[in-house]
Amino acid sequence: MIAEPIRTIDGETPAPLADTPELREGLAEANVPTLLAAYVQLSHDEVMLDRFAPFIKPAFSPDAVPVPDDLVADLRERMRRLLTTGEGRQSAPADDRLVQRIMSVSVGEPVADEFLELVYDQCGFKPWIDRSQIEGRRRPPADFKVLVIGAGLTGIAAAIKLGEAGYDYVVIEKNANVGGTWWENRYPGVGVDTPSHFYSFSWQIWTNWRYYHPHGADMRQYMLEAAETGGIGPNLRFNTIVEQLRWDEASYMWHVTVKKPDGARETLIVNAVINGHGPLNRPKWPDAPGLGDFKGQVVHTATWPEDLDVRGKRVAVIGTGASAAQLVGAIAPLVENLTQFQRTRHWVIYNPEIAHEVSAGMKWALANIPTFKQWFRFRVYWSAADGLFENVVMDPAWAGNDLAVSASNAMTREWAVGYVQAKFADRPDLIEKLTPNFPIFSKRIILDNGWFDALARDNVHLQDAGIARILPHGIEANDGSVYDCDIIVCATGFNVAKMTGNLSIKGVGGRDLGEEWGEEDARSYLGMCVPGFPNYFHTVGPNSAPNHAAGQNLVSECQVNWIIEALDAVVAADARAFEVTDQAFTDWNRMVDERMPQMIWLHPRANSYYNNSKKRNFMSWPWRLVDFFNATRRPAEGSYTLRG
Repeated sequence: MIAEPIRTIDGETPAPLADTPELREGLAEANVPTLLAAYVQLSHDEVMLDRFAPFIKPAFSPDAVPVPDDLVADLRERMRRLLTTGEGRQSAPADDRLVQRIMSVSVGEPVADEFLELVYDQCGFKPWIDRSQIEGRRRPPADFKVLVIGAGLTGIAAAIKLGEAGYDYVVIEKNANVGGTWWENRYPGVGVDTPSHFYSFSWQIWTNWRYYHPHGADMRQYMLEAAETGGIGPNLRFNTIVEQLRWDEASYMWHVTVKKPDGARETLIVNAVINGHGPLNRPKWPDAPGLGDFKGQVVHTATWPEDLDVRGKRVAVIGTGASAAQLVGAIAPLVENLTQFQRTRHWVIYNPEIAHEVSAGMKWALANIPTFKQWFRFRVYWSAADGLFENVVMDPAWAGNDLAVSASNAMTREWAVGYVQAKFADRPDLIEKLTPNFPIFSKRIILDNGWFDALARDNVHLQDAGIARILPHGIEANDGSVYDCDIIVCATGFNVAKMTGNLSIKGVGGRDLGEEWGEEDARSYLGMCVPGFPNYFHTVGPNSAPNHAAGQNLVSECQVNWIIEALDAVVAADARAFEVTDQAFTDWNRMVDERMPQMIWLHPRANSYYNNSKKRNFMSWPWRLVDFFNATRRPAEGSYTLRG
């Protein structure tokens, strides 16, 4: 259990709020289960939990029932009185037992108390540990320097927390500003699958999201503000590329070659490297013959030209993944005609919130009602992440069919099938083309935000015969049909398998990490470390992706926490370097390999970029996010050695 009980936002009893029209609008528009959670935390009124429990069901439950209006009205009035007069507010914080019960009732299913510490940390009830305030902690030497590669989600987190922990650091970013993939991707319709109020830092829960799923511009704005608030600006170097890392065994230092904006090379010498370049920044182009012969314009969604105007043009889109679906939904009404080339089918689900704006009242509630934004973040975490985990675990007793791995997975599949059939009731051709023949969640799902509506338009055609070749004026399909076009858009994703990218990484004895990992077979310890590469931390690395649902933000924070704990161990021991042991590396990879056959991603019908050509899953974390959180509190004793 947690030593410190949960408190309000700042750990103190909040001042009463004025009974304004804004407050009443906020109460009227606030998410009801979240309002219940905040009210009971402040009031300890468990009777309200008993009254609401019969009506709150798990997300996407087919048994959903409306909460009676009079019960909702009573809750709103109780919260209004509590906020404006203090009536019913308890001075003591809620204890762990009550918090765990609030969690369970507010999401409509049991949430074990093992989730408490994660919720306290990741939902912002407790601030991230301030290492500068830990009694007896040894402060890093002034000359201990850390290099962070990339200023995306993980790089920003690493920079902020390194600074708080007292480390001297520099962030090298190849782009002109922070944001990583969300700075680079600017195609029409670009957005985020993960809900806004979870896809953010736990220490900076934003209340200004315009939509429940952020658009690309919102994501860029959030990351710009996070970097500014975190004070990392003086440590950033933009338009600079890290080309090589070389470990010097005599000095226990990394020699880093960077290419500056003017093209000149510079060598930086640092104690440790945190590689946050991520896998989603190396565009993958289709291998269709003749692509170089096309006389029109060829673009990739990841490098979308800002001045590209598709209005009135004939457009071909190669791919039907997430970026393709977002793009087609956005541009279909603008183009003369659009042909989308589908290589593989994808499961598509519809969450009505994906297109919904956050109302003014809901924004007010998030910004002003104590603990409301924390509880809403928990609700999103549960419904979009660990609450979905059972969908990706094979049930050995399942005997239903080979298109699902468990009863719950089959139910989710039927829900998705029902959606495609309802959308295209008068288009059996599209139902046939779009219904997958593999279990849902065995590859990345698509959240529909206008794609299906676009496919039903008269000026849009879905071609699933495959591409034979690219012609100077268009694309020829394998069935012999030819589609003339002015623009070819390659929505073909990224080269995620080659995790070192173009970066040369030379460790102890000249070991070359790129050669050892090859084109598609990366392995590490906890997605971060490899023996023979001291003080090198490869974030978002092998088998650390939360592919059962949302959660990359949590993984990034957890890895940064673990890395700083590792560096602190070096400093505390007056050592020079941290290195994971061969045994820990071997044992962890064996554990992953033994776990994977139980997961949906290795189902015989599964085929996704999570797996390499030998069908080894090199990407996914095969457990829950709470398990990743627990595994990364600090390096396990015996898993590493300190050198120097």
